[in-house]
Amino acid sequence: MPQLYGLILAGGRGTRFWPRSRRSRAKQVLKFFGERSLIQQTVDRLKPVLPPERIWVLTNHHLRSEIVQQLPEVPKRQILAEPAQRNTAPAIGLAAQILQGIDPEAVMGVFPADHVISKPGEYTRLLRPAFKAAADGSIVVLGIEPRWPETGYGYIEFPKGTKPGARAAVRVLSFREKPDAATAEQFVAAKNFYWNAGMFFWKTSVLLDALRGFLPKTASLLASLPPVSSRQFLPKLEAVFPLCENISIDYAVLERARNVVGIPAGNIGWNDVGSWNAVYELHKRDAQGNALRGTALVEQSSGNYIDAGGKLVALLGVKDLIVVDTPDALLIADRSRAQQVGDLVKRLEKAGREELL
Repeated sequence: MPQLYGLILAGGRGTRFWPRSRRSRAKQVLKFFGERSLIQQTVDRLKPVLPPERIWVLTNHHLRSEIVQQLPEVPKRQILAEPAQRNTAPAIGLAAQILQGIDPEAVMGVFPADHVISKPGEYTRLLRPAFKAAADGSIVVLGIEPRWPETGYGYIEFPKGTKPGARAAVRVLSFREKPDAATAEQFVAAKNFYWNAGMFFWKTSVLLDALRGFLPKTASLLASLPPVSSRQFLPKLEAVFPLCENISIDYAVLERARNVVGIPAGNIGWNDVGSWNAVYELHKRDAQGNALRGTALVEQSSGNYIDAGGKLVALLGVKDLIVVDTPDALLIADRSRAQQVGDLVKRLEKAGREELL
């Protein structure tokens, strides 16, 4: 189907992966697993359904040159840098506006650049019914069957009796924000609540209609852009985009639209790789539960994640640590505090340590 397109959102900074992740080498362009970065793996997963010439990437000025280098198969003009951070609604609206000008019948899938999916074959089989439902005029979300009562994800409520692995779209009853622990346990026990993985599908015309209804200011600003092939496109984008509302697509459209359906995915090996602890969980570990990248000498130590390049790291009598060494910074943290690494970046920002950001 030539009218299918993909948008990869790659503008995040990945501050919870400091000191490896920096502004110009953020999480999505790093190689945590194997020889391909997270964004390269994202493109690889989409290739069975979307050729690279129909993939677009939205990132920032710090990362664009690195992404262009990593994705030579994606046309350079289709890797765009946002002039300002304005969350996912303006970013997705921008891509829809561009694609609508290229192909009025365009059907667009939206994909985060920094997730891991260990069962790409199962994933590909879900993309086809998602695109089909979108081509029929629905707004489509991809739900992931929860494997534990996670409080850090939003949830999608499907009708009772919904089975994972469906090959057709199911009506979405509601979206639920990140719950507390007790509510998350109730969601998992109910078996009809799925994690919101941040993957969406729609005709560009349907999405733009929704933006006109729910975010008229942003929709009007984006509609004022000339065609992407025009020499005036980038200057106009620089002027217009920072004026758009700063809001997620979930709040702006998904929670308010009525024509929302979902694909309830089974176990496709999805992980949003949200912290160093997630990297640890996904890595191969030794008999003592240590995940070691590089050379390490381990004695009476367990549950540690070590990433120190070519440097020998010796562990003696320690457990559950994250140790990440770079030429100009060393992180040592308790694995249970992995989500708080981003707070260290905020302190560096306040201290004006630009060379470490």
